Amino acid sequence: MWILITLAAATFQILRTARQHELRRMLPVVPAGFVRYAYGFPLAAVASLVTFGVFGSELPLPPTHFWPIIAGAGIAQILGTIALLQSFQLRDFAIGTVYVKTEVILVAVISAVFLGEAMQPLGWVAALVCMSGVAWLASPHKITDALKMIGDPAALMGLAAGLGFAVAAAGIHAASNSLGNGPAWNRALLTLTVMLGIQTLVNGAQLVASDRSSLRDIFTNWRAAIPVGVLSAAGSACWAVAVTLTTATRVRTLGQVELVLAFAISAIWLRERHTRAEYAASALVLVGVIGVIALG
Repeated sequence: MWILITLAAATFQILRTARQHELRRMLPVVPAGFVRYAYGFPLAAVASLVTFGVFGSELPLPPTHFWPIIAGAGIAQILGTIALLQSFQLRDFAIGTVYVKTEVILVAVISAVFLGEAMQPLGWVAALVCMSGVAWLASPHKITDALKMIGDPAALMGLAAGLGFAVAAAGIHAASNSLGNGPAWNRALLTLTVMLGIQTLVNGAQLVASDRSSLRDIFTNWRAAIPVGVLSAAGSACWAVAVTLTTATRVRTLGQVELVLAFAISAIWLRERHTRAEYAASALVLVGVIGVIALG
């Protein structure tokens, strides 16, 4: 079940990232990142009211340590989102994307050190294979080009984004699992709603203090912003459920399939041509993903 949910999350994320990137034409980096929380939180709150109020599902009781964990995860995701959008602005989508995908390894390291969820040796090998494929897709003519660009500001922002998302993934997993052994949906939904609420307050307060005009623009451009919020809430819900059902490392590694999905869409739907190297790189990503799931 977690595999299907993760694939859905990856699909929502592709669509959300594309729409959020389009918002950069109307909004600065930080407000464009805030859209996913401002419009996503009300949807999560309604889902919680329906689940725990209307249907009377059991509301998990958060332990004390749940709050700092989920707050840290939410802030890490805010910083990761800002860094990702900044990376796109500084350079381009490909360079930012390849470095943010270091989250595959970072999630594995954080989960091993702080959550005691170490992968098997062959799982580490498979994760490295997956990352190699991602790097090859970003630099299909010469894979070492990605390494040569590591000092580029856009690359550094991509690495920062990867770290932020890795901390967020591990934190969501830990916070959700701290809620006991109740239904996965109940635990994931409460975790997501609390995190989005914290993110809305923190990011919103920062904008109130520093850029009120952009905060107004977020709601002025509601037609363009609402799809981002809907896709973000749907994607975040799927990520939260997935990491509740299995380890964050497996979920985030399988999530790299989004690159292959985007590649397939461009070839089949948009009729774009690709090289043999790009096909080989896509295959390498899939091999790595399958390896982590089967051997990790």
